[in-house]
Amino acid sequence: MWRRVVSLSSFISSSRTSFVAQTASRLNTCESLTTGIAQQAKGVIAPKEKTPFITFVLGGPGSGKGTQCIKIVETFGFTHLSAGDLLRREIASNSADGAMILNTIKEGKIVPSQVTVKLIQKDMESSDNDKFLIDGFPRTEENRVSFDQIISVEPNVVLFFDCPEEEMVKRVLNRNQGRVDDNLETIKKRLQVFEALSLPVINYYSQRGKLYTIKAIGTEDEIFEQVRPIFTAFEVCPVSTMILSIQLC
Repeated sequence: MWRRVVSLSSFISSSRTSFVAQTASRLNTCESLTTGIAQQAKGVIAPKEKTPFITFVLGGPGSGKGTQCIKIVETFGFTHLSAGDLLRREIASNSADGAMILNTIKEGKIVPSQVTVKLIQKDMESSDNDKFLIDGFPRTEENRVSFDQIISVEPNVVLFFDCPEEEMVKRVLNRNQGRVDDNLETIKKRLQVFEALSLPVINYYSQRGKLYTIKAIGTEDEIFEQVRPIFTAFEVCPVSTMILSIQLC
């Protein structure tokens, strides 16, 4: 599922103009994230041995993390895995786990960690991408430990969208998505659970030097301008650069 790193510079002819040569230099810094593109263009199947680049996205309900995940995916080419969406998909499947998940959410409690991690693992293993944005996870220390034990990979980045409680409540009540957990009583329970169980996770990753706190107030673009430098610092290529790599091959 994850591809070996290869340099794109070998595909650049020496007869290219200086502009193209400069572009190739930029692409070389992004080679770990554009690997499969050039190889697929030549019909080569690369081994899936590359360690994934994983970003956890944390924040209470209504913190705006879902909207920012969309912007990150569009800009940097991540595969977005929402723990909440995966759980709701399992509910819709009418499986035994789905019934248990539904009852747990209605009670404002946390779904058992192994259930959530295995749903995440299934989607990661079915993807050809090596960049994953995991939204709403881990919410508890148990989540974090289970992910480490089952997936055996630590996140590269942990984003925490910090937002005042009154703003989060207002946003959730106004989004009208028809979700079973989007009502005032359940929102209050979810906020209490988040504060009690997620802050230890946030503190853990802060101590590990992986946490980036985003002030989640303002317009979507203003908030994203806090997010963008984090990924450019890791030399995560914008999607436009990845598309250009295909044209140069």
